[in-house]
Amino acid sequence: MIAADGRIALAAVLGIALSILLIVRGRLHPFVALLCGAFVIGPLGGLSLADTAKAVQKGAGDVLGSIGLIVALGLALGTMLQLSNGASRLARVMIGRADTPRAPWMSLAVALVIGLPLFFETGLVLILPIIASAAAADVRPQRMLQLMLSALAGLSVVHALVPPHPGPLLAVATLNADLGRTILYGVLVAVPTAILSGPLLARLTTRGLVPASPLPVEMASGEGVAVWRALIVVLLPVVLIAAGQVEAVLPPALAPHFAWLAVASNPVLALLIACLAALPLLFGPRMRQPATQDAIWLEAVKPAGGILLAIGAGGALKQVLVSAGLSELLAHAAAVGTLSPIILAWLIAVAIRLATGSATVATITAAGVMPGVVAASGVAPECVVLAIGAGSVFFSHVNDPGFWLVKSYLGTSTSATFRTWSVLETFISVVGLGFVFLLSRFV
Repeated sequence: MIAADGRIALAAVLGIALSILLIVRGRLHPFVALLCGAFVIGPLGGLSLADTAKAVQKGAGDVLGSIGLIVALGLALGTMLQLSNGASRLARVMIGRADTPRAPWMSLAVALVIGLPLFFETGLVLILPIIASAAAADVRPQRMLQLMLSALAGLSVVHALVPPHPGPLLAVATLNADLGRTILYGVLVAVPTAILSGPLLARLTTRGLVPASPLPVEMASGEGVAVWRALIVVLLPVVLIAAGQVEAVLPPALAPHFAWLAVASNPVLALLIACLAALPLLFGPRMRQPATQDAIWLEAVKPAGGILLAIGAGGALKQVLVSAGLSELLAHAAAVGTLSPIILAWLIAVAIRLATGSATVATITAAGVMPGVVAASGVAPECVVLAIGAGSVFFSHVNDPGFWLVKSYLGTSTSATFRTWSVLETFISVVGLGFVFLLSRFV
């Protein structure tokens, strides 16, 4: 038994290490590197090549089947907010003047709101140029960085902790957590985490720091749509998903009359409704023009391929780990040991995050090997979901494409990006874990 457990653990370490080398040194796309790691873990962990291939197909199919439509619809919603200038209009109005004391806090607030339906990278590309433009009149480079890092904190926190982002949403489904409670708990953890890791931390990490290159100040052309229209589009999917919990708290006599809310709260349907509502709200009569439709869907499809391939490969790696027996090994270790399942979930997500550079892949893999631990321990699965989300953003570094994207927008050197962005992500991860652990004492 001990020898078999050691073999599984060694196989997992070697397979993940291979994925790291292929991504960092070989410069391969995570899709290819993760698949290679999966096919190494299987045979080393005791699976035949045929069984490994079946596990790869099952893992990729399960993940893409549950999350693929959510990714596509989320990208479409973000594209519509971008092309209509709805997100930029909302950001400009909320942030106001950069030289006021409230500006970093407003940068954080707008990132938290706009980041709810958007992928991290999409939100970053939308918001940071707006903040740079707003701060252009302020000659203090630290001020620009403080505003940008505050916004990055908001984007990263909601990406990691709050559904309907794909990572937390998939973890909810995998661990059989309650979606409404996860959203509520996620917000309770996300807000204080963002406050501490955003404006407050930025004052320390930017002290004496001067960007190595000019910050981008390009702005989208046009005035954009009314702020209230953009705000409706941003909040609609979250409201629909949360409304699905109304039926559970109503008296039995009234509950059947609101059963439709549970249907509308399905994440795919909620995002589809939000996309359909966004067309008239953001584009008006232009929604019927072929050029508008082509622009929306072509822009949405461009990034979808790489995202879906990486997510699918992450699901394949997860399933091979499960099929090889890592999930049972962890469940046994949690049952006989003293390590909290929340900390264990966080550590697994941290390891995968450091290995692959992908928060989503870290979430998928960690969630996939934790169901047995959750069942054996009796801990609230919603807290485990949030612990995994916190671990999934730990220490962004050179194997994370987001590291280089953030570096280019901040205009910082590589070392300064480690000092600001990597420290920010690590702070979010550790502080988020602390709040999740505290929350678990009361739920």
